[in-house]
Amino acid sequence: MGASYPVVKSPVSFAATGQPMVLGEMQRRQFITLLGAAAASPLLWPLAARAQQVTPVVGFLSSRSPHDSANIVAALKAGLNEASFVEGRNLTIEYRWAEGKYDRLPSLAADLVERKVDAIFATGSILPAKVAKAATTTIPIVFTGGEDPVRLGIVDSLNRPGGNATGVVNIAALLDAKRVELLRELAPKATALAFLVNPNNPTNESAANVQETARALGQEYYVVSAGSERELEVVFRDISQGPRSMLLVQSDPFFLGPARNRIVALAARYAIPASYGFREFTVAGGLMSYGADIGEQARQAAVYTGRILKGAKPADLPVIQPTKFELVINLKTAKALGLDVPATLLARADEVIE
Repeated sequence: MGASYPVVKSPVSFAATGQPMVLGEMQRRQFITLLGAAAASPLLWPLAARAQQVTPVVGFLSSRSPHDSANIVAALKAGLNEASFVEGRNLTIEYRWAEGKYDRLPSLAADLVERKVDAIFATGSILPAKVAKAATTTIPIVFTGGEDPVRLGIVDSLNRPGGNATGVVNIAALLDAKRVELLRELAPKATALAFLVNPNNPTNESAANVQETARALGQEYYVVSAGSERELEVVFRDISQGPRSMLLVQSDPFFLGPARNRIVALAARYAIPASYGFREFTVAGGLMSYGADIGEQARQAAVYTGRILKGAKPADLPVIQPTKFELVINLKTAKALGLDVPATLLARADEVIE
C-alpha cells in the first residue's frame, strides 16, 4: 500500500454556502506548513538523512615525505577500514607532510586545528604528536613513534594516557643496546662503535645506554652527527679514517626517509658495518636491522583512530607497545664487507636477504 499524504486544500476554500472564502495570514502559514510536511513524507526521508550526514575528517601529520611513506599511508587506510571507515566514501583525510623539516610541523599542526579535524594521526616520529599536543588539548591525537611519550609530556602514563592523546610507541632507545650486541656478533673485529644522530631532531633520546653497552663490550665509543646529506659525506669519511668502527644509526625520520639510500651507499663505499632500526634499510642494501614493524604500528594506531571516531576517548585507550621485533640480515652485504654471519645469528633472524 502506498504512503499516505496529508490532504491539503487550496488556499481559496469554500464555505458551506458555496461562496469562496479567502484564508487569513494565520491560515496561509498553516497551509505552507502542511506543504512542508508533505515534502518530508517517508518516501523522501532517506534522501534528507543522507544530506544531513557529516563526513568525519582525519588530519594526517607526518615528519616524513609522501614518496617514502607509501607503506604508512596503506597501513593507515587498512586500519581505518577495519573500523568501517573508507577514505572518499565515509571519511576524509587531510594530509600534511613536513618532509624532514621539523620546523614546519607547528604551522602544519595549526592548520589542521583550524580546519577543525575530528582526529589527528601523528606519525613519522614522536615529534608530530608533541607539536600537535601543543596545538590542541581537545582534538584527539593518535600517534606512532620511537621515543618515550611520557618523558616528552604527551601522555601521563602508558597505561593511563589521560588527556587527548594515545597511540603506538616503539621506544627505540631501549632497543639500541640490543642492536649493539647483535652488530658486535656480526662484526667482531670492530674496535669502536660510532653512533650516528641527527642534531636537528629535538626529541633525541639520551645515548647513555648505547655508551654503556659499548663499554661493556670493550668498544671505544663516540657520537657523530649529520642533519643533511652533505654532512653525511663528511661523517662517513671521518669514521673510515679513525679506528676500525661499526656504526649504529639512530632511528630518525630524516635517516629513514630522504637520507636512507645515501647512508646505505656510504656504508658500502667505506666498508663500515652498520645496524639500523628499520628493515627498510636492510631491504635497501644495509647490513642489519632490528626493530618493530612500523607499518604494523601505523595499522594499530589507525584502528585506535577509528575507535575514537566512533566515540572512544584517547584517555581510556592505553598506549600500545610492540611485543615482536624483527631481525633482518642482508647476506649479500655481509659478503661484500667480508663478514661471516654466525650460524647462531642466522637462526635467530626473522628474514635473511640473499
